[in-house]
Amino acid sequence: MDAEHLVALGGGRVIDVAKALASAAGGGRVAAVPTTLSAAEMTRMHRHAEGVAADTPRTRPALVISDPDLCASQPEPALAASAANALAHAAEAPLTPLASPVATLAALEGGRLLAGAWRDGAVNRDALALGALLSGYASDIAVFGLHHVMSQTIVRVAGIGHGPANALLLPHTLRALDRRFPEAMRRFGAALGGDPPSAAAALAARTGTVRLRDLGVTAETLGECADVAAARPDLAMTPPPADRVELLALYEAAW
Repeated sequence: MDAEHLVALGGGRVIDVAKALASAAGGGRVAAVPTTLSAAEMTRMHRHAEGVAADTPRTRPALVISDPDLCASQPEPALAASAANALAHAAEAPLTPLASPVATLAALEGGRLLAGAWRDGAVNRDALALGALLSGYASDIAVFGLHHVMSQTIVRVAGIGHGPANALLLPHTLRALDRRFPEAMRRFGAALGGDPPSAAAALAARTGTVRLRDLGVTAETLGECADVAAARPDLAMTPPPADRVELLALYEAAW
């Protein structure tokens, strides 16, 4: 395998693996052709391969081919879950210490497109694709905080899918974000054309599953998730950082 020149065709995990391989190869180039709304193709965020030093520079794809017919091609339940992940990027990007005016504008427009794509009785897949791309661009600049820490943690600890984890947690984490940033969340709601937690709950309902327990997550697992999430430094990107008590309460609300 030539890890210096890779083409990643697939969802977020496939693209993240290609980015990790390129980084391990010492700065290889990646072309990404996404098949979901993960926006991994727009960011340099990924886990390093085992044995790679933590300070090794991470890789963002040098070329992205974002075809709406492909990246928004999932069946509606999976597409809604993927859209929830993208909507979470849009929600968090304006709130971190790294937020910028350009990233915030991209996030707000991305959120508007993602929320509006499900109206009028049909799915506007072109709007979903562009919304995910803009939200991913914003996330690359401003990174993420509370919501994605919790989603990534429960995926790793409980073994559930990344899209469903985002969809089921987002209505609850948005309320936690609103408590911290009420004015910014009002602007986000204005862009969405409605209450952000309600928009997120509507996406969760479209996945066909509305509770974590329906995905096989046990009550005992929630405490372990809260322990692991509480130890992650990324929580500082959503000030003030959530403690274990708040994290557990949010997991329990989604359970």
